[in-house]
Amino acid sequence: MSDELTTNQREFRAAMANLSAAVNVVTTDGVSGRAGITVSAVCSVTDTPPTLLVCVNQSSYTHDIFRTNRRVAINVLGRQHEELAMHFAGATGLSMEERFALPAWDHDRHGVPVLEDAAAVLVGRVGAEFTQGTHTVLFVEVDHVSVHDEAGALLYFQRGFHRITPATPVAASA
Repeated sequence: MSDELTTNQREFRAAMANLSAAVNVVTTDGVSGRAGITVSAVCSVTDTPPTLLVCVNQSSYTHDIFRTNRRVAINVLGRQHEELAMHFAGATGLSMEERFALPAWDHDRHGVPVLEDAAAVLVGRVGAEFTQGTHTVLFVEVDHVSVHDEAGALLYFQRGFHRITPATPVAASA
């Protein structure tokens, strides 16, 4: 198989660069060990039961760990988490052990690492999975949610990170 991209693949990637997406660190712990990865391909599926989908590249060493452990946390990153996103994307050279040694993690409450100051955390079990091309879509049935509205958001758009500050509440008129 050739490493060169087709015209359609290049155009698809260019289009996806214009699709803004929340930045998340998906984490797990269990029989296959502790692992985490930066992911932008996360999407709500339904609230009955509360379910998200998470797309993980099959070539990622975390892929099989997520599939075996089955329990994950989707940590939706706030505007202050760009460096953390880079660590879990593997761009800074920190080992997995060093990434989880950072003081931001709660390792005990939910059985998986949870980012204490995340914009949102959704913890659950991988129910179904589906393979498409190079990725596996994991359907996560959520059993715990926490939200920190003041965290803002970290988005990925046009191949770069962008920080979003929470809107200032509008004062009620008298």
